[in-house]
Amino acid sequence: MSLKTERRGIHVDQSELLCKKGCGYYGNPAWQGFCSKCWREEYQKARQKQIQEDWELAERLQREEEEAFASIQGAQGGQPSLTFSKFEEKKSNEKTRKVTTVKKFFTASSKSLPKKDLKEAKAPSPSLSRQYSVETDRVSKEFIEFLKTFQKVGHDVYKLCKIFLEAMHLKKESNIDEQSEFTQDFYQNTADKLQMYWKVSPDKVEKIMDRIERFIMTRLYKHVFCPETTDDEKKDLTVQRRIRALHWVTPQMLCVPVNEDVAEVSDMVVKAITDIIEMDSKRIPRDKLACITSCSKHIFNAIKTTKNEPASADDFLPTLIYIVLKANPPRLQSNIQYITRFCNPSRLMTGEDGYYFTNLCCAVAFIEKLDAQSLNLSEEEFNRYMSGQASPKKQDSESWPADTCPGVKQMHRNLDLLTQLSKRQEHIVNEAKQLEKDLIDWTDEVSREVQDIVEKYPLHIKTASQALASIDSENIEDDKLPPPLQPQVYAG
Repeated sequence: MSLKTERRGIHVDQSELLCKKGCGYYGNPAWQGFCSKCWREEYQKARQKQIQEDWELAERLQREEEEAFASIQGAQGGQPSLTFSKFEEKKSNEKTRKVTTVKKFFTASSKSLPKKDLKEAKAPSPSLSRQYSVETDRVSKEFIEFLKTFQKVGHDVYKLCKIFLEAMHLKKESNIDEQSEFTQDFYQNTADKLQMYWKVSPDKVEKIMDRIERFIMTRLYKHVFCPETTDDEKKDLTVQRRIRALHWVTPQMLCVPVNEDVAEVSDMVVKAITDIIEMDSKRIPRDKLACITSCSKHIFNAIKTTKNEPASADDFLPTLIYIVLKANPPRLQSNIQYITRFCNPSRLMTGEDGYYFTNLCCAVAFIEKLDAQSLNLSEEEFNRYMSGQASPKKQDSESWPADTCPGVKQMHRNLDLLTQLSKRQEHIVNEAKQLEKDLIDWTDEVSREVQDIVEKYPLHIKTASQALASIDSENIEDDKLPPPLQPQVYAG
């Protein structure tokens, strides 16, 4: 997967994000440009080829051993010799190589730790263990309640998950790639059974597989995330140091179409950085992918707000690189490897999650290979920035001659500051005028609507046909009223 750099910025052809075998799914640099499915096929072919070569080697050594033994017996009357002992030693070494060759195939280099350090590293803190236990119990209850709605199918799925977890427990000392392969086979076989054997609809299959991933990876996370048998931690430190060394890279160098001076855009950039950092706190591969997707959507919104038009793929990748450089996410390579190894492969091969994850992998690969040409700089400038001898932000002040009066320098700095303040004031005044205009337009609109309603529904006040008579006034109808009550006196 090649990255192309042009003067107008970073460009990656969208066809290069797809699997190089041409299956139509998204590829991944961790899989040498293949998608999950094609990578497993290539892995299986390579492994079978290696096993076949090992068997042929073992058979050849067996024949050589028998021929050597027969010749020695005939020449020395059955007495053992040093030559035969060498054949025995060679055979033993080759058989040992046969056993370990397949395990080392496509395997990262291991690192040895003292037994004391290894024991301390494997023992989590009591508070962390309690946290994992509480979350594991909660996820288990949710998974069981979810499977109850599927009755017998749910029971069989739960049984398959328990068998898988027991098998993974027995494989905890195995190579991480073997555990990943075993997990991917479990995903594929379970999805096939749900569709073909149990006749579950594709939508429900996707929901069930998401729940299965959450259930099993909650238990396996502490064993398979950044394992000590890999160099994931070493890669994390390398990427972190590389990003720290590139702290001077500006949005203009990457041709990032984002204006952080706009408050709304600045908030979106902060949210994108928060999401990519939060990825490390998640335990489920799908949740980590959700953080990447959320970060990417904030980036697209920031570009759209800045340009007042929908963002393109050519705008997205440089901005994603800039966000990664600003965030410097913790354990970035470990998180990418964890998602690659143990995520449900269907999510990485298609959909927006797969697209954004593939772009993130491209961004990390670009950062690792970033050079002067990529940033449209000269080799001398790039080396000065990398060594800390110069900074793009200090370039203007450093261009002054050595004998320049400090007061003149300060005056020009103040003028630059006043220019910025003037632009901000002009922006505020324009916004205030626009607000005033909007208020006037709103008042006129309300007045017109009220007038239209009054004209449509006029208010008619009917005058009284006869004036209301006072209760004390003379009225001819008073004769019809009963006589007033007269006070009476009772003798005691």
